Amino acid sequence: MSYSPYLLKGQKALVTGASSGIGEAVARYLALSGAAVAINYHSEAEEAQKIVDEIKANNGEAFAIKANVSQEDEVKAMFSQTLDQFGTIDILVSNAGVQKDSPFVDMSLEQWNKVIEVNLTGQFLCVREAAKEFLRRGVQPHISSAAGKIICISSVHEIIPWSGHVNYAASKGGINMMMRSIAQELAPHKIRVNSIAPGAIKTPINKSAWDTPQAEAKLLELIPAKRVGEVEDIAKAAVWLASDDSDYVNGTTLFVDGGMSLYPGFADNG
Repeated sequence: MSYSPYLLKGQKALVTGASSGIGEAVARYLALSGAAVAINYHSEAEEAQKIVDEIKANNGEAFAIKANVSQEDEVKAMFSQTLDQFGTIDILVSNAGVQKDSPFVDMSLEQWNKVIEVNLTGQFLCVREAAKEFLRRGVQPHISSAAGKIICISSVHEIIPWSGHVNYAASKGGINMMMRSIAQELAPHKIRVNSIAPGAIKTPINKSAWDTPQAEAKLLELIPAKRVGEVEDIAKAAVWLASDDSDYVNGTTLFVDGGMSLYPGFADNG
């Protein structure tokens, strides 16, 4: 791992959906970069506590906190507990998300609502609570040049249509405009709001798409860089967006996708 243990020294972070996959990697890299981290989980208590224990074993600071991000009362309780534990927060990585795939005409309202509630409404609720704390506290120049940093985890499917995944693509498209609108509103208060849009990343949720040579070869047809991404690719980007090294970056989606969003089907004139 390449990181600076001082880049985020003294900062407090909350990462949602952090018990596995991208969220876990982001939480670990924030901790390695000096931040204290609240590890949010929904159902994987043992996994979350294992991450906490390993961060502490490396002289970091972390604790696990359960919350369903689609529920307003649970989100408010999560932030209240985090503020009790840390005193404040400086970084929110809003990562928690789900997929409920279905052909469009067969998609149930329950499948639609569940994905929108977690992926979009969940981010709204978490970002709102973080912004309240950032506005209350203001800038602490000895900690960061920003009053707070918000990173929304989106997807290449905020711009790439995805047949059979209409609810997921709609939620990610919504994140894009929500993030940009919030960034516009909060920028005068020195609060930075950005997104990371991962492409194909090796996580447990999509293991079937890359865990055999045949599946990986098919997936690589969509990736000009000709490799499937690793969770560390996203984690390193998150650390940069959370640091003062990106202080002039606001309202931007950073695509970390090996070029998937470059429409590789047109590489040979389409």
